[in-house]
Amino acid sequence: MGNIRVGTCSWADETMIEAWYPTGLKNAAERLGYYAAHFDTAEVDSSSYGLPSERNAQLWVERTPAGFVFHVKAFAMMTRHAVRPQQLPAALRESHELELDRYGRVKHPKGALRQAVFDWFSSALAPLRRAGKLGVVLLQFPPYFVANRQNRDYLVWAAERLRPDPVAIEFRHFSWVEPEQWPRTLNLLADHGLSYVGVDVPRVEAKNALPPLTAATANIGYVRLSGRNAETWNARVSSAAERFKYLYAEEELQEWVEPLHELVEETETTYAMFNNCYRDYAPRNADQLKALLAASA
Repeated sequence: MGNIRVGTCSWADETMIEAWYPTGLKNAAERLGYYAAHFDTAEVDSSSYGLPSERNAQLWVERTPAGFVFHVKAFAMMTRHAVRPQQLPAALRESHELELDRYGRVKHPKGALRQAVFDWFSSALAPLRRAGKLGVVLLQFPPYFVANRQNRDYLVWAAERLRPDPVAIEFRHFSWVEPEQWPRTLNLLADHGLSYVGVDVPRVEAKNALPPLTAATANIGYVRLSGRNAETWNARVSSAAERFKYLYAEEELQEWVEPLHELVEETETTYAMFNNCYRDYAPRNADQLKALLAASA
């Protein structure tokens, strides 16, 4: 398969624990060990909801073999999402003045707080960095983060705060990839060494449903497959697992074989990460894609 690595965007979703892991596994350490015996890369999505800790990062290092790679999703505030005060560590809540909107969320944090959040996040990843197990930091921007000058400037600013760690950018508004903007978007990412995140999402008419484009804008290629469940994509659902409840058919996975081979020819390593983390869907599809890629090599 060359330098294509396949994994899932969670290893600890409750429905995945119930459906995929053997019943004899007793704790988080055993589950991560089991996962790492099957895949050599994983995405940490819990860091989007709360800042990661150095202690947890050290445990991830200890519980996985040499060569295993973690990608870490940026905390919501880092990507212009509103957060609730309780999502911040107590030390940050107590040392910064928080301005809340009518829903009780910190929506427009002051510069000092935002910088402190970036510093905390980067410091927490130190064990992964030291062990050579840090892949990319994923900046997944919200659907209201449109292609304009202010947001381009913020994207560059945020990426600079994370250097020297590799950064991958996932857009969720069509304006970044519409024909007249697409070359400008690619140039922006390439000029700053940022990886474009290709996505597989439902084929629906919605600004937050981007087409399945790939592009090599840095030495790491990155693709996230979130399923094609059109019914739940923009619906109110009880959990992320419900939103991404979709099992790919083999012919749908086959659509990605050629684009991934092309992407890896222009990068040092390309990652294909399954975000349809409902029951055993993500690991099952990941295994299928690995087999398809190996057969076509």
